[in-house]
Amino acid sequence: MSLKSYAINGLSLTLSVLIFSCAAAFGGQAENLRQPTVWTSREAVIFGLQNSPDSRIALQRIGSARAAQAEADALLRHPRLDLSAFYGQTNNPLLSFGNILNQGAFSNDIDFNSPGQTDNINLKAELTYRFYNGGRDQALVDSAESGYLASQAGLKEVEHQLGYEIVKAFQYIVQAQDQLEARQAELEAIDSSLQVAKARFEAGDLLKTEVLNFEVQKARTSENLIVAEHQKALAEKAFLNLLGLQSGSVVIDAEEKDLLAPSAAQSILERPELTKLSAALQAAEAELRRAEGLNLPTFDGFASYQYDYGWINDGSGDSWVAGVKVNYNLWDGRRNDAEILRKRAEYQTLAEQFEKLKLAISLDIDKAELNYQQALKRRSVTDKIVEVAQESAQLSRERFKEGVILSSDVLDAEVRLTDSLVRQSAARANHRIATANLRRAQGYQQYTTTTEELLERQ
Repeated sequence: MSLKSYAINGLSLTLSVLIFSCAAAFGGQAENLRQPTVWTSREAVIFGLQNSPDSRIALQRIGSARAAQAEADALLRHPRLDLSAFYGQTNNPLLSFGNILNQGAFSNDIDFNSPGQTDNINLKAELTYRFYNGGRDQALVDSAESGYLASQAGLKEVEHQLGYEIVKAFQYIVQAQDQLEARQAELEAIDSSLQVAKARFEAGDLLKTEVLNFEVQKARTSENLIVAEHQKALAEKAFLNLLGLQSGSVVIDAEEKDLLAPSAAQSILERPELTKLSAALQAAEAELRRAEGLNLPTFDGFASYQYDYGWINDGSGDSWVAGVKVNYNLWDGRRNDAEILRKRAEYQTLAEQFEKLKLAISLDIDKAELNYQQALKRRSVTDKIVEVAQESAQLSRERFKEGVILSSDVLDAEVRLTDSLVRQSAARANHRIATANLRRAQGYQQYTTTTEELLERQ
């Protein structure tokens, strides 16, 4: 497969561009988009793709590239028509005599050395067309088309990265919420055991130090609860920021019904980063051809019509001219050759960057796959740890009530349970994030294969 085909492969983004353009024009601002009362991860991705400044910036780049493409195409395929108008007066012999001739007001009694003061209004239409300029115009068109393809690939890159970042931010909220609930459950359990300890102390069945142990642990757990609440608030702020929102309440649905597993591996050439760089490589190749065209001649055609009128001589006349013109630069001090060398070096630099990026993407996919496998195993292990810790904590509470074990044993069991719940929430969030990251590395959007499909299903 050639480098040129890389940029075209995987760039069927016309529908996506239309959808995003409509969103930017009619509903792209946060205040015009409907915000769900309860966020799911999938709804958050859809909202972010429509409202995030990153998406709108990428759309503006596409619009700019499209305009550059139209500009280059106009130079190649269309002639140029100029209209001009001029009025002036003069007593310069040469100019006055020219005015007299153009206005058809010549007579034999005119003094050539001093024809007098004349005025002239000149109306002119001129048509020019370049038939050949060494392929420079075609190279400019090719460069603009490659720039347009690169901007489309840039949009796709933004969509994939933004989708992953939104999923990750969403899962951080889920993790923070789970850990907050674990801290709250720990506080309730310790408080319950504290009441049992106080009752036993009043009954003379427990030392004061045992009660104080529960008081100290309750204070520590309250502090941990404050930290967990702060972490949840920060996660929600980061989530809103990714969606392009400055403020708002965040109520989430943490179910995994929409979460997709990693898809089958596809060619690394499907990654939008490679597609974008390949398009940039095509543009550099076109720029090199345009520089090489500077050493070739240009061939132009032209035609013009003009009308002249003067009030002083009360004369008028019209004329036309048409022809062809050839220009060839024989010597420019080797400036063109220097530009060719510079463009060739830029092309070779991009070619090496293309190979480097392929290696980096291969490594990115391998790392994402390894992280996914590790996260899958950790989640399975932490689920089992929580089951054991829950049973151990329940038994410890019952045995403490019966006076069989000390307060330190109960507190150790509660701390182990909370720690296992925190580790479980982290493992679950890491598993979901690793899943999303692997899909990104494989060149897929979250929840669907393409962004178009994701937006169509909303």
